[in-house]
Amino acid sequence: MNQRFRITRSMQDAAEALEISLDECKAYFAEKDDFTYETVLTVKGPESTMSIKGDFFMWELGEMRIPFRHYNGDIYVAISQEEVVPKMMEVASDLRADIVEG
Repeated sequence: MNQRFRITRSMQDAAEALEISLDECKAYFAEKDDFTYETVLTVKGPESTMSIKGDFFMWELGEMRIPFRHYNGDIYVAISQEEVVPKMMEVASDLRADIVEG
């Protein structure tokens, strides 16, 4: 089972705690060669396929694609591989945000 984390600024002082905007995410991830922006995440299972609409920044990790989802001013990511942890920490640091589980 994957652990889910949230990259957020909500833990910071109220005067400084600006949410992470979609435009900020688009500008940030556009500078990264290993990320692409998508508005639909398609998950294929053994018996079905599910499509989820949203704002996804897909990180290419070898053959895998790891979604970083922007939602309500935060970025959500599930840790499916240990290589995701340092990337998540890099993104949070660059965006001057904190990481919380959940």
